[in-house]
Amino acid sequence: MNRSAPSALIDFAPTGLPDQPGLRQSFGIPLQVLQAHSLDEVRGVIEAADALALAGHWCVGFVAYEAAAALDAALQTHDPLPDLPLAWFAVYPAPVGADAFDEARPDAVQAEWAQGPQRERFDADLNALHAAIAAGEIYQVNHTAALHGWLRAGRPWDLFAALRREQPEGFGAWIDGGDWQVLSASPELFFDWNRRQLLMRPMKGTAPRASDTRTDQAAAAGLQASAKERAENVMIVDLVRNDVSRVAEPHSVRVPRLFHLEPLPTVWQMTSDVQAATRPGVGLWDVMEAIFPCGSITGAPKVQAMRHIREREPAGRGVYCGAVGVLRPGGGATFNVAIRTVLARNSSDPPATALAAGVGSGITWDARPTGEWSEWRHKRAFIDRASQPFELLETLALQDGVLQHRWRHLARLAGAAAHFGFVWTPSDVDACLDALATRHPQGLWRVRLTLDRHGRPQATAVAMPATPAEVLLVLDDRPLAEAHSEFVRFKTTRRHHYDTAAARHPGTFDVLLWNEAGELTECTRANIALCIDGRWLTPPLASGLLPGIGRETLLQEGRLHEAVLTMADLERASAIACFNSLRGWMPARLQRAGGTRMVGLASGSSSG
Repeated sequence: MNRSAPSALIDFAPTGLPDQPGLRQSFGIPLQVLQAHSLDEVRGVIEAADALALAGHWCVGFVAYEAAAALDAALQTHDPLPDLPLAWFAVYPAPVGADAFDEARPDAVQAEWAQGPQRERFDADLNALHAAIAAGEIYQVNHTAALHGWLRAGRPWDLFAALRREQPEGFGAWIDGGDWQVLSASPELFFDWNRRQLLMRPMKGTAPRASDTRTDQAAAAGLQASAKERAENVMIVDLVRNDVSRVAEPHSVRVPRLFHLEPLPTVWQMTSDVQAATRPGVGLWDVMEAIFPCGSITGAPKVQAMRHIREREPAGRGVYCGAVGVLRPGGGATFNVAIRTVLARNSSDPPATALAAGVGSGITWDARPTGEWSEWRHKRAFIDRASQPFELLETLALQDGVLQHRWRHLARLAGAAAHFGFVWTPSDVDACLDALATRHPQGLWRVRLTLDRHGRPQATAVAMPATPAEVLLVLDDRPLAEAHSEFVRFKTTRRHHYDTAAARHPGTFDVLLWNEAGELTECTRANIALCIDGRWLTPPLASGLLPGIGRETLLQEGRLHEAVLTMADLERASAIACFNSLRGWMPARLQRAGGTRMVGLASGSSSG
């Protein structure tokens, strides 16, 4: 085990059950470890952990998704993941404290993730699930895909701290099993049980967060009013009520809270509470047998939904979509639904830590590929944030000691700080910029202003050469998969998606990007405009691009207008230009990758 980190840590928010406040405890060396590697061993492990908790011990562990068949033979899954237990619990006499994060170094993390599922496969899966819904086989399926990556720097413990920093509330858990570690930053409560009352809180319904308060509140209101999202939530609530009734006192199952909105850092989520009094003599195995896996990550009806999951998903889920939790002395139990959860494994080929996670959403008849695909991207944002440290970035022109568009840049920087949860102290940023301007009272300079998450600004200046009278752009030969990422909507030092596109086309001034829907977005360093029928048009933010300062100015002045632009529009444009606040308006000519000329500069363009 990683001796510089605890063997287990539980960081659970209060659930609302009586006498159950939040729980944040770390654990040292276990007295023993209980583990099941086959289906016929699962019951023994769960019942042994339950008995030890009733006898006064703490037990921290997980039940993998593929353990479902041990709890109910009708539930179909893939074979278990190799070398990962189906159920695992470490037994402790007592916690060792709550300050284990003091030893973590989240800013040391460098993790790389593969792009993930392909859109063509995603669309095909949705079509197949829609056919099953139309045939009456299912009402809803929680469809997921695996994400794979490598931890290049830092430890799994540091990555867990980074995940918790990006997902600070909810039901986080760390488990070190030696050859593997579970890093769970789940926001979803599976169940809380005090041996008398059982509470479940299924999470269904998602909307992306926005950077400004008005848009963010509109997104929340839209989620709560959405007939599709409410129907999705109700389907799972009905399933959970039915599951809970198997261990409940007659007539005790109730839904005290329905369609509650929870603000997470990257998304709004809708939850509902299902609560019941459990019958005398019910044990942990009985509870798990009745409700595992949680209906929010299967769909409804559960048996048929899990059959379709097995058919559509190529491999097992492992801990992801299972349950991670703690048994307290006296037998009380709290488990999360293991979403937003990473499994780290030691690897010798290559010598790095392999990472696996998952992302998914509930597919109903009303689900549409574009909306669900977007939801997947919003849900994985917390992993992208935690995987590499980054700073916020602004690039300004300094001319003869005056910073151009200063207040607009600082307003955008403040919005990014609020979105990512960075410390924002305007006086510190102003002092940093004022000192830089004083040192460069003459000439034209390119200023690079960065802000780290602790609110520390840093500014540098380099002499800026004159802008060419005309610049050469090249149309990228593949869509930008990250077009709707928050690292496009906000300017940060996380620019690999731009740098990779630029590296494919050396020798050009900039690269024109487009999204997976075939819509033009921006260049890697500037916004874009086409002159069509005598009007200069620029893509809307909804296409996936940075809200440039120069773009904002030109739109407000009425010299530029928003319109969805596609690659077909390039053929009918009379002129093209790119622009930013650093260099202003730049007339351009455009080539396709490979050198084919497409659009040249029309005479008389003067919108810059």
